[in-house]
Formats: sequence, structure tokens, C-alpha cells
Amino acid sequence: MRVSKYIKKWFPVFALPTTLAFVLAFVVPFALGLFLSFTKFHTVTDASWVGFDNYVKAFTLNGNFLQALWFTVRFTVVSIVTVNVLAFALAMVLTKAVKGTNVFRAVFFLPNLIGGIVLGYVWQLLINGVLGRLFQQDITYDGAYGFWGLIILYNWQMIGYMMIIYIAGIQNIPGDVVEAAAIDGAGFWARLFKVTVPMLAPSITICAFLTMSNGFKMFDQNLALTNGAPLNQTAGLALDIYKTFYTQMNSEGVGQAKAVVFFVIVAVVAYLQLRFTRSKEVEG
Repeated sequence: MRVSKYIKKWFPVFALPTTLAFVLAFVVPFALGLFLSFTKFHTVTDASWVGFDNYVKAFTLNGNFLQALWFTVRFTVVSIVTVNVLAFALAMVLTKAVKGTNVFRAVFFLPNLIGGIVLGYVWQLLINGVLGRLFQQDITYDGAYGFWGLIILYNWQMIGYMMIIYIAGIQNIPGDVVEAAAIDGAGFWARLFKVTVPMLAPSITICAFLTMSNGFKMFDQNLALTNGAPLNQTAGLALDIYKTFYTQMNSEGVGQAKAVVFFVIVAVVAYLQLRFTRSKEVEG
């Protein structure tokens, strides 16, 4: 009890630096950004109120935002499936008694440590240098190929990270549970879908959330690999917002409105995804 009272007494002192940093680094900029989304501005000191005009322009001006939204949704859905299925498959293999398992884990995890800009340019050279010579064109600047190029890049970067999370989850599954299922006559697929997957629900929740949120927010890989070409057909939401700010004249307010809408979309989708996957954890 004395320890608990001591912690409560000094908690505000220890929490103050973190709370202050959070307010200054997130709350204040977010509030300022929300205000600026209703203004026309070049700098924060010359903002003039325009109301919802920026939000109207965000959805009606040249149609790029809606096109980027659709591209991002398609990219994220495909990425969630491919990244998690492949990461789970690798985790299943690398939790077996295979020689050199730790080396393979490190090799698959390594791409996650490389910056997105570097990955984008590396894969641009690989795709255009190899396939480009075959098709006699820059593959990444074709809408369809650019989309799948980003999928390949994102998978290559994220699979190793998700694999580590799945490996940790698999290793925490009690061995006697799996053995009991095998003794009862359950085959490999029955054990996989009736025992392993349900008991990995927390890991699936984390991996699905990280894959979804990072897919929606992907920027540097998109900028380096395709830069939205051709005609912004391969531009995600983050890249479209960036281009609105820095390539369109007098559109800072529109870009800020897009950023606010982007935040709301990601927050809502993340909340729904977490609620859905956690409900499956309870059922499991």
C-alpha cells in the first residue's frame, strides 16, 4: 500500500515531461493544422478564414484526391493479405527444427531496417533495369506495373517484421495443446486452423494493424518508386497531399484539408480493424 501511495504521489512529476512533449509535438500542431485547414495561407501568420471551401476543393479539384484514396484502399487491402499470409508461412517454417533458422530470420528481417527512400530507388533500378529492358520501357511508370511494383516493395520490406511477431506468437502456444490435438487425430490443416490460428489472434491483430496503418501512410517508397506516375495513377494519399502542398500554387489550405480527412480515414479504419480482430480474439 505504501508503495502504491508513493507511486501515486510522484506520478505527475515523472509523467510531466512525456505529457508536455506529447502536447507540444502532437496536440498543438494537430490543433493548428485543423485550424489551417479552414483557411487560405502561405505561412501560419498570413492565414485568412475560408470555411469549408478547402474541403470542397479537396474532393472536387482535379479528382486526384479520390483517385489517390481508391489507389490507397486497393494497395492496403492487397498488402494486408499478401504480407500477413507470407509472413505467417515463413514463421511456420522458421519455428521448425531447421538448420540455420536464426540466419534466415535475420536475412528476412533485414529489409525492414532500410529506409523507404533507399528501398524505392533500389527497386526502381531493379524493376526498370531488368524488366524495363525486356519490355523496352520504364515499367514503374505504367499504372498497373507501378501498383504491383509497390506491392512487391512493401512486401519485401514488411514481411520480415511481421514474421518476427508471428514467430513470437507461435512459440508462446503451449506444446501440449498441439500434441493433444494430434493425439485426437487432427491433421496438419485441422491443427493449423483450429488450434494455431485461433491462438495467434493477438499476433494477427497486431500485424493486421501495423500492415494496414503503414499501408495507408506509405509515402517515401511511393515517392521514390513511381512518384505517382503516370498522371498520379499510382499516387497514394500521403503522396497526393505532399504534391498538393508543394507542386500546386496557392493550395496549402487544400493540402491541409486533405491531411485532416486523411487522419480521420486512418483513425476510423484502424479503430474498426482493431475492434473486429479483437472480437475474434474473444471468440477464440
